Amino acid sequence: MRGRSPRSNGGYCSIFFGASHSVGDVESPLNPPPPPDASPALSFAAQKVQDALRALGFAYDVTESTQPSRTAAEAARAVGCDVAQIAKSLVFKTATTGRAVLVVTSGANRVNEWRIGVLLKEALEKAPAAFVREHSGFAIGGIPPVGHAKPMETFIDEDLLRHETIWAAAGTPNALFRLAPADLVTMTAGRVIKVK
Repeated sequence: MRGRSPRSNGGYCSIFFGASHSVGDVESPLNPPPPPDASPALSFAAQKVQDALRALGFAYDVTESTQPSRTAAEAARAVGCDVAQIAKSLVFKTATTGRAVLVVTSGANRVNEWRIGVLLKEALEKAPAAFVREHSGFAIGGIPPVGHAKPMETFIDEDLLRHETIWAAAGTPNALFRLAPADLVTMTAGRVIKVK
């Protein structure tokens, strides 16, 4: 990052305070300018998802916009698809053993917690935000289907497989990636079920 230096908290601060300094315009081999057609850098969370996709052998690209998409409807509007093509990743907690369970469902559907609890032989409940972050590594609103901090048993909504392409969150409310539903099943090793 030209003209910036690292701070101890991971952020960056400017080292050039005036526009009149020609030093800021000097290119260094350590800080070459980005190519003119380079895409903007992804946020840390979105890059984590991009790296996870590559590590799993998928060439899908994470895109990040300036507008957050905190709901499936907002995400669908942002990418120009039907809300049913948005893959929502929701983390639940089992009531007795406290296991984390990931449910990737169509944006058009509501998860039937009782149905999934029957499959798990244990009641399922909504997970608190701290639990979600601990297990997924991401904040609610941007949870991706891959790249989690801890392994989670995963269920995939069968309705997602009716589409040629779907979109999933990629670490932040501003980041998404487009993928084939069959690849979602492969990359998550998720069990395809009826979730509604």
